Amino acid sequence: VQLQASGGGLVQPGGSLRLSCAASGRTFRDYPMGWFRQAPGKEREFVAAIRWSGGTIYYANSVKGRFTISRDYAKKMVYLQMNSLKQEDTAVYYCAAASGALIQSTIRQQEYYGYWGQGTLVTVSS
Repeated sequence: VQLQASGGGLVQPGGSLRLSCAASGRTFRDYPMGWFRQAPGKEREFVAAIRWSGGTIYYANSVKGRFTISRDYAKKMVYLQMNSLKQEDTAVYYCAAASGALIQSTIRQQEYYGYWGQGTLVTVSS
């Protein structure tokens, strides 16, 4: 699986951005797609995850209610709509594809995602 993330940029606090992730190669409908982020000087952390087949969506508590993950299986696209952005959302955002059909206890753990895009930088600043 090859992943290409795009859509990052500079935005003011309170603003919005939509990230896109294009997937190519073999994909499996029950395997999750996730967004992770890494802020300067911090470890990479989970943001959101969704399965190609739909079902339960998972969010980090820090973005719940502000970010929305969605997918278009026909186009093999995954999106992250980010609203009410805060300075602490500044990070490089990565899309990732899981290596298997993860369960609730593992879907937030990056070690279970075997395929990663190159990352797109989101800077929230006035």
